[in-house]
This record gives sequence, structure tokens and C-alpha cells, in this order.
Amino acid sequence: MPLLILAVILFVIADILIRYFGKRINEKKLRKDREAALNVSLNLDFTREAKTLKRVEIENPKAKILCVDDEPVILDSFRKILVLDGYSVDTVEKGKEALGLIQSHHYDFVFTDLKMPEMDGVEVTKSVKHLRPDIDVVIITGYATVETAVECMKFGAMDYVQKPFTEDELLDFVKKILIKRQDRIQKQLKPKVHITHLAESKHFLTYEFSIPGGVFISPGHCWASMEQDGAVKVGIDDFAKKLIGKIDSLELPNLGMNIKRNQPLFSIKQGNRSISFNSPVSGKVTRINTLLKSNLEPLEMTPYESNWICEIDADDLDTEVVDLKIGKSAVSFYQDDLDHLIDLKKKMGKQETNVKQGSELYIGEFEKLDDANWDKIVNEFFKR
Repeated sequence: MPLLILAVILFVIADILIRYFGKRINEKKLRKDREAALNVSLNLDFTREAKTLKRVEIENPKAKILCVDDEPVILDSFRKILVLDGYSVDTVEKGKEALGLIQSHHYDFVFTDLKMPEMDGVEVTKSVKHLRPDIDVVIITGYATVETAVECMKFGAMDYVQKPFTEDELLDFVKKILIKRQDRIQKQLKPKVHITHLAESKHFLTYEFSIPGGVFISPGHCWASMEQDGAVKVGIDDFAKKLIGKIDSLELPNLGMNIKRNQPLFSIKQGNRSISFNSPVSGKVTRINTLLKSNLEPLEMTPYESNWICEIDADDLDTEVVDLKIGKSAVSFYQDDLDHLIDLKKKMGKQETNVKQGSELYIGEFEKLDDANWDKIVNEFFKR
């Protein structure tokens, strides 16, 4: 028995050593490949695209970066540090050259210095976010221009990095913003709506909006499902849940209360703000989902099915159902509201800047709204 235990221990140790040295060998190979790419690429002529362009491309980069700075020494540092860590990097010395490149190449990030002749970093930021809102802009700034760099964030810049910087500082910074970008992209919603079967509703794609077949949608974004005994289950729909994002608590209706259509039925709370949802039908509240109140996690999977909020014994369903949407009409209703929301988002952005805003929507879109815009959104989509 002791020999068997010893053999197992030696096997485990050997496996760990093999993995460790295998990883080190692979890392050394990757570094040599990147050094070779750095040396080869810098000897190639890319002046047909931009006079000062220097490009280093590697296989399977972590991200593609374009850097613009009128100081060649800064660009040399960016290339060497970032390429060896696994990024593909293009560098140019003029803002206008950078704008030409973003129209013919796909980048994840544009790093731009603030103080440059002809076109400064503020103009580069505005132009990039106008032409390619999908690209994240990062400002390269010195201590004296930090305030201006912060101002650039109003024009759509993602963040700023302060020079001079060490190799570790730059690598840590780029890793941080890459995670931030990936997280945002993962939460990005497609303004696309589809009907799904109830049995499939647990498999909703998080980046699309779903409506179960046979479920009615109210103008104020509640869903209503008719039971065989005439009762109506009511909940928050997918439009509301995805765009509102995190829900801290629910305020349920009182059991046995009589409710009229379009009267406030239940509320959700997010921080110190709340949204009241109007009842899609008139009647008496006969059941409330107390399980949901004590545990909101199931709503993250789907707002439908067993995640109803209350059940109503409807009084005048035949008359009131005509104001609810189902099937293709529900899809059209969602699509109209999504188009309207995108227009509102652009207008809200233009109140703060003169830069064209992107039309992307994200899970939790409403979480970062200020109080004035929160109230405006609530009135537009949930109080009707």
C-alpha cells in the first residue's frame, strides 16, 4: 500500500512538472514568434496606407490596437511592450492618418495623444467615435493635460493612460480596459425580437429579446398569460427586464386587492429609484409569487413562466384583451419601442455632446441613467 501511495504522489508531481515546463516552453516560443513578427513587420513598407504607418501583426492577438502620437519614442514603446504581450499594433504620427486607417481596418482600440499638431487628441476622439463608434478610444496624456483627458470622456473616450508609464503599468492598464470592453460586448443587445415556445424559454439568448408564444404583452411592458380557469398570470416582460438590468427588490400587490386596468399593480426597485408597472387587466389579485420576492435570481434566467409576479381573476377580459399584443403584433410592438429607445438614446447623448452617439443597446441600459433621463424613460415606456 505505501508503494502505491508513493507511486501516485510521484505521478502527480511528474504531471505538474510536465505541465509547468510545457507552459514555459510554449511561452518562450510565443515570445520568439512575436519578436520575429516585430522585426519583420517593421521592415515592411506600409506607406501606401499612411506615410508614418508601422504595423506589427501577430497570430490570434488579444486585441488590435491603433496608436497615434507625434513622438516616435512613445510609439516605439507601445509597439514593443504590447506586441510582445500578444497584441497586434499599428502606429501613426498624425491624427488624419489614424482616421483613414479606421475606415479600412478593424481595431478594438485607438490610443491617441492629446497634444499633436494639425489634429489634437480631442478631435481624434470625436472623429473616431463619429466614424466608428464600435472602437474604444483611450487618451494618452501627461500630468498637465489630465483634466482635458477627462473631458474627452464626455466625447466618448473610454479611459486615459498617463505618461510616462512603465512596461508593467501599460500592460496592467491595457488588460483592464480589454476586460471592460469584453464585458460590455458580452452585454450588448441586438434589437431583434423572436417568438419562442414556453418549453424553450429557459434557453433565451441573452442578447436578443424574446416573447413566448401565446403570451400577451401590455403597452406598459407587462406580460399576461391566460390560464384554463380564466385566471391571468402577470409578470415583467423581457424588454423591461433586460434594459432595466439589476433589480434590487419587488413590491408586490396586496392579496385580494381589486385592480383596474392601467392602475399601478407592482413595482421594482433599483437603488433609490423605482418603476411602477400598470395592470394589463382589471380584476382581483388572487395569488402573489412570494418565492420570487425572496429570491430574484430566477428572473436573470427568464422573466416568464414560473417567474410571474401575481395572478388576477379578470373581470372584463374579453373587452380588455384587444389592447394587448400577441404573436406578430407583439414583435412589431417591441421593435417599435426598441427603435424609439435608440432615437431617445441618441437625443440624450446629444444633450451632453455634439458627437454622434452609437445605437448600441446593452443589458442594464437604464442603470447608468441620471434621474432626469430615468424619469423620462419610465414615462415613455412603462406609464402608458
